[in-house]
Amino acid sequence: MNDWQRKSPLDWETYVNKLVKVVAVEKHEYEGWVLTVDPVSATIVLATFPENEKGSISFVMGHAVQKVEILQEGDGDMKQRLAHILAPQESQAYSPEELEERKNALKTWLETNHIPVGEQGELGRTLSVAGVLTIEPPYGPEQCSSANEIILARVQGLLQGYLEQQS
Repeated sequence: MNDWQRKSPLDWETYVNKLVKVVAVEKHEYEGWVLTVDPVSATIVLATFPENEKGSISFVMGHAVQKVEILQEGDGDMKQRLAHILAPQESQAYSPEELEERKNALKTWLETNHIPVGEQGELGRTLSVAGVLTIEPPYGPEQCSSANEIILARVQGLLQGYLEQQS
């Protein structure tokens, strides 16, 4: 076990949202913004933002870490950018009111087409179709989940058609 692996999660937390240089085994060096550190394996998750690209994520396994050097503190803009790197794009685009409207419109459309639908979860944000499929916000085909692949594919197809009608 190396020094990095012996650190506590509170120690690792001090590296989050900071630009670091990680020296790993065999003289490999990695530079990036620390998104998080896995508390079990001590693996560092680094985000980099190459020019004209969205951003990429890399992992440096905890057992390979030899040294971590902080190069720069993250400012408010960088912290926000890092917070949104893993967030799905669709969920950022809708206000709570818009999500409620989308849910109610989809629910009405499903009921009109004789598809049994209900709401579930503490806030009723999840739609449940026939008790075998769920649709999470923002209520697109990608947010459907079901153990039954046939039902999943059919409902995703219906949902895609419904959304194309709306636009």
